[in-house]
Amino acid sequence: MTSTTLPRDEWLARARAHEAAVDELTTGHRGRRARGERHPVEDFLFEYYAHRPSHLRRWHPGPGVELADAPEYEGRSGYVVDDDGSARLDVAGFVGRRERTVTFVRQLLTATLSRPGTHDCFGLHEWAMVHGLQPGEQRHEQLPLRLDRAQTDAVVESHRIKCSHADAYRFFTPTALGLNSLRPTRDDQLEHEQPACLHAGMDTYKWAFKLAPAMPSEITLDAFRHALRIRRLDMQASPYDVSDFDLDPVAIETSEGKAEYVARQRELMVTSNSLRRRLLDVCDLLLPE
Repeated sequence: MTSTTLPRDEWLARARAHEAAVDELTTGHRGRRARGERHPVEDFLFEYYAHRPSHLRRWHPGPGVELADAPEYEGRSGYVVDDDGSARLDVAGFVGRRERTVTFVRQLLTATLSRPGTHDCFGLHEWAMVHGLQPGEQRHEQLPLRLDRAQTDAVVESHRIKCSHADAYRFFTPTALGLNSLRPTRDDQLEHEQPACLHAGMDTYKWAFKLAPAMPSEITLDAFRHALRIRRLDMQASPYDVSDFDLDPVAIETSEGKAEYVARQRELMVTSNSLRRRLLDVCDLLLPE
């Protein structure tokens, strides 16, 4: 693996720029958490993925990068500091501990990229998560439904549900599970994941931080921003009324809403696939063929 050396002033500037960007992106979340409030888009990524803002804030250069004059990395998990004070990722140590994770991520992203995107799911996974429920039973009880319960159930029942994402499918209500044309599980994830899936796109952020400190923070931050954009569409196309959060509905129960959803989904898939390729490049550096 070839190595690039960054002078102290250069890598320190990059680290501080990363920290400032994360601070700006997470200011709202940190304030709401202190006040006991919740935002269905901006807070979701920290709740669902259980990755703290403080962890996202840590800057990592990635493999093949040496940081000149970096004594503060002494004792930092995942790094080695040479006698001259330069620091670098302990690639051998990381791979020794995380080889199975790197291998799985590479297999999953490669499989996902090999398939065409499915563009007729219309975000109905969120609707299937409230199908047949009574007041007080839905996951996001603080959010009202756009339609009444009978109308919401009718939307689910009048469409072919084809959710391919195991972590979305597992939240389907008992009455909706059998309506899905697939039965995705963690065990067969490699067989089902497809590149247009919103949740699979958000997961590019998960795979990025799962590979820290080996994943360059520039990639992780790009994936986080992308996941926020995906979650925005996810909520706009959901059965929930999120207008109080300045989010206009994408009414997928109408032909106009379906068209808007598909157009935005296609745009998001392009970025998701770009991120998948960047993640794979890092996996290949860690585990060369």
